[in-house]
Amino acid sequence: MILHNLPISWKAKKINLLLASYIFYAAWNPPFILLLWLSTVVDFFVGRALYTQENVAKKRLLLVISLMGNIGMLCFFKYGGFILENFVDLVNLFGVNYHPAKPNIILPAGISFYTFTTLCYTIDMYYKKSQPVKSLLDFSLFVTFFPHLVAGPIVRPPQLVPQFETEHKATMKNIMDGLLLLTFGLFIKVVLADAFLAPTANEIFGATKALPAIDAWMGVLAFSGQIFFDFAGYSTCAIGVAMCLGFALPQNFRFPYAAIGFTDFWRRWHITLSAWLRDYLYIPLGGNRKGTVRTYANLMITMLLGGLWHGANWTFVVWGGLHGFYLWVEKFLRDIFSKRKAQPEVEAITVTDRTPSLGFIYALLTFFLVNVTWVFFRAGTFHQAWTMLGSMFGIINGGEPMLTTMSIIKVWSIVTIMVVTHWWMRSTSLLQLAYKVPFWLVSIGWAAMLVALALSQESTSSFIYFQF
Repeated sequence: MILHNLPISWKAKKINLLLASYIFYAAWNPPFILLLWLSTVVDFFVGRALYTQENVAKKRLLLVISLMGNIGMLCFFKYGGFILENFVDLVNLFGVNYHPAKPNIILPAGISFYTFTTLCYTIDMYYKKSQPVKSLLDFSLFVTFFPHLVAGPIVRPPQLVPQFETEHKATMKNIMDGLLLLTFGLFIKVVLADAFLAPTANEIFGATKALPAIDAWMGVLAFSGQIFFDFAGYSTCAIGVAMCLGFALPQNFRFPYAAIGFTDFWRRWHITLSAWLRDYLYIPLGGNRKGTVRTYANLMITMLLGGLWHGANWTFVVWGGLHGFYLWVEKFLRDIFSKRKAQPEVEAITVTDRTPSLGFIYALLTFFLVNVTWVFFRAGTFHQAWTMLGSMFGIINGGEPMLTTMSIIKVWSIVTIMVVTHWWMRSTSLLQLAYKVPFWLVSIGWAAMLVALALSQESTSSFIYFQF
């Protein structure tokens, strides 16, 4: 930040940011910078050619080159072992004794995020939805800008590139707001996710046998809070760091556990991914324009692929499929209610602002169903997932309790406060709240978070979404 505020040219500052971003990425695994650089250069020149090319056949060829480069790279590094494993299982099913050596493929950090970032650029160039980026430096900085590089938010060129074209310098308000967001993001990640909730989630999901229902539920609730605090914590840090440099990144979370239904949930959870899937997958498939059957199919395809994006495991596909099923049910009920919207009870369901207590009940139901899906997201195998679900709903008799009373109280208290806070804050933001309360109260809260961070350093672990 000091170098960024030196009295040097704007181009020199951008080069400084680009080098800082490469160094940031190289700190994990230096050779993979080549992949990042290759994706950047190819899509910059392919995108420019796509925008100017009038020949339809050549235009499609250029788009295929970009898709093959990005998706091919993603498939090899992220899904290579998964594809091989399933191929082996398939041929063995037909009696072919095929057992190849296990591939030793290292997953590059953030590959799912920066491939989606560059893909949206070439697709936009194909449809001429925006102007091509004029400078390779600006495009390179857009792709590699270190706050969003490894775990989002997934940024589109019109959201960030114009900010690189003209000089940006953070005001004192930007810096203070950014530092507050950075502190808050680290607090919910390090203290709430890692120190308070991760030990319980790891202990329960590490069990090899059935559990008492209360232990199983506490483990799932702990993970529900952990993954929100972890991922929202990273996104908040990214937005805060960018703000300290004078740049604005899009919001990625909007208190998702206050969602009323699953359409609302995906407008609040990982907003940039859900918007990407909507604009570059669901709508191109036909969206809701091809009739009811196609709409349901498009919803499910989108959610299944969204699940697979998160990890090379069938449990992630089931996680996405469950969300697709929930969206099916929600759409079916909405279609029925829309035909009977004159009835008072239906109006009460659709106009939740007039009935906040009813809305809160629906939000709790949504949260309950979301927790069921988190079982498949967290479990490493289907056997573990079924055992966990059986324990949660009393289908399988549990064994000896694993959690202490204090652990149960800790998880229940944090998750309850989290859900209530989400409902209370569902229509506002942290910064808007900070502007409304007295400065001395913000200072006390800020100081308390810094003290908690200092006392929790030994419990930190990498962000969950780094593996995606």
